[in-house]
Amino acid sequence: MKKTQAHILVIDDQEDILFASKMVLKKHFETISTLNNPKNAIRLLSEQPVDVVLLDMNYRIGFEDGREGIYLLKEIKTFSPQTVVILMTAFGKVETAVEGLKSGAFDYILKPWDNEKLVEIVKTAVEESRKKKAKAKKVPVAESYFTGSSPTIQKAYNLAEKVARTDANVLVLGENGTGKYVLAHHIHQHSARQSQPFIHVDLGSLNDNIFESELFGYAKGAFTDAKIDTPGRFELAQNGTIFLDEIGNVPLHLQSKLLQVLQNKSVTRLGEAKARQLNVRIITATNINLKQEVADKQFREDLYYRINTMEILLPPLRQRPEDLIPLAGFLLAKMMAKYDRNTISYDKHALEQLEKHPWQGNIREMENRIERAVILCDNDTISASDLDLTITTAAPALQDSQLSGLEKNTIEKVLAKHQHNISKSADELGLSRASLYRRIEKFGIRSPEDDGH
Repeated sequence: MKKTQAHILVIDDQEDILFASKMVLKKHFETISTLNNPKNAIRLLSEQPVDVVLLDMNYRIGFEDGREGIYLLKEIKTFSPQTVVILMTAFGKVETAVEGLKSGAFDYILKPWDNEKLVEIVKTAVEESRKKKAKAKKVPVAESYFTGSSPTIQKAYNLAEKVARTDANVLVLGENGTGKYVLAHHIHQHSARQSQPFIHVDLGSLNDNIFESELFGYAKGAFTDAKIDTPGRFELAQNGTIFLDEIGNVPLHLQSKLLQVLQNKSVTRLGEAKARQLNVRIITATNINLKQEVADKQFREDLYYRINTMEILLPPLRQRPEDLIPLAGFLLAKMMAKYDRNTISYDKHALEQLEKHPWQGNIREMENRIERAVILCDNDTISASDLDLTITTAAPALQDSQLSGLEKNTIEKVLAKHQHNISKSADELGLSRASLYRRIEKFGIRSPEDDGH
């Protein structure tokens, strides 16, 4: 019997389930992989394409609500949309599986399963996966974004969704490349204004001469090249959202003009006397420390408080270690669709370098490097040299040692506090269990058991 060319991944914390499923499926499908730890799923998906995932819904004794399974299902759908997911659940938990279907699962199967039924469901799922891949080749990739699972980014997006339901002004803070535009658009898409315009203005690119005409508009004849009446960006955003990016770059003498518009909720075009009423949601962003700018008298305090009803901080990528590999996989999928390639994966060394790299340019830097790698790689495997991550600018040795010593001391204190309970310690440190284990190994931190206590 000829095997179907497909890669099937089975995720379950019970070794007997993994063994039994592999014995059944390997007779019918070319490649079968198994995982007993669901947290390794995204890494495996980033290393090699998977057609179908058989996913158990419960992983902790005493927790049988399927929350972990639903969460991982959503991560897989975001990370690898062409991978088809089949849920596995025990008899009597069908309602949880049905919830999984609503979240994007293809089907579910009850444990213990009938072998013929299992093979039949997986074959149908493989066909569905092939349809998705064929469709992805024909249809341009849709605009999508990657959130991640780190506590800091989850906090930012949870706050964004709460504030989206209001009309409060939002100030988004973060380094260049951390995704401030994406978060602003996310707020708009989750607001009551989602069907109305979303207007992005890069204030840093507007020089003094065109600042007012671009933002506020102008009447015919207001200046030499004003041939017709022209609305500004604020008017174009009427009933929707205006995103004022790089607001920290606005010179002091123009800040007062911007403040007047925000206070009065109206705009007056250059060359006109009448004010036009505005109904616009204001979102601003900057990579500058505005509090310090206010203290230095470089940014108006009244404008700062006007734009800062709610402040959301986006963390730099170096503070999101658990998101590095999933993000790299997401961006690779995006670039494969862009360049019509569908079998590329990272080699082991490339993934190691991705995790070690400081990513000073954040998500934007990673996207640029991955796009370059997709263009340059000669086969279907991206190497570290394709990513050009082998050479990085190192910080001074003394600074590195100081930071490492501080990190090691912090981890040791938290581990001692929780009697070396990895789960509790990881939660307090804002790390995944895998990330904490890597740091324990890196710093040579010993547990009481290691010392024979």
